[in-house]
Amino acid sequence: MPRPHLYLLAALLAALGISQVSDRIDPYHLDVLTGIGINIILAVSLNLVNGFTGQFSLGHAGFMSVGAYAAAAFSLFLGPQLLGSAGGTPFQQGCLFFGALLTGGFFASLAGLLVGVPSLRLKGDYLALVTLGFGEIIRVIIQNVEFLGGALGLNGIPPYTTIFWVLAFVALSVFVVSCLVNSTYGRGFLATHDDEIASEAVGLNTTHYKIVAFVIGAFFAGTAGGLYGHFK
Repeated sequence: MPRPHLYLLAALLAALGISQVSDRIDPYHLDVLTGIGINIILAVSLNLVNGFTGQFSLGHAGFMSVGAYAAAAFSLFLGPQLLGSAGGTPFQQGCLFFGALLTGGFFASLAGLLVGVPSLRLKGDYLALVTLGFGEIIRVIIQNVEFLGGALGLNGIPPYTTIFWVLAFVALSVFVVSCLVNSTYGRGFLATHDDEIASEAVGLNTTHYKIVAFVIGAFFAGTAGGLYGHFK
């Protein structure tokens, strides 16, 4: 039976193959496919929190926003310094974009940690209200910070997002979440989802598992935001 990393490798090769013939695909269909891929990443990351761990979170859009702005700021403010006035080679642009996506994921996961530590001791509707409030706080902050462009947002973001990057991160997000949930450690997520009280009774730190799920889910939501922010 093939190992999971072979499926990941096959998916990455398929993404590379599709990107090589993307110029033959109708631009409208390509845009739709790109949007579908970004939303798949969001759905997979949210499923780790809501589906596998059983936490009713409504703040995922906030993590996507944090990732989008962090990745865009990385490209806009550090890109010209790293690539120079000539804009760099396609390989250098790809490395810059990969770094921007990781930066977006990092800041989104940091936001997930900051909101997760105090709020994930709550359950049910109370957790939903806290995460919904977090999403609204992020929106208000972004719209009122001049450094982030205020209500107009950031302008001049380079359109680095391609079908290859989207499909590659779709494959990566599905691979990571699938391997995590099906691992010995990941059984803690399922146990937390099935019966939190029983899980705590046998010694599982359910708050720890909820925070880990929140942080990992926020990371991939941030990368999806970075892809969306650089999508023309």
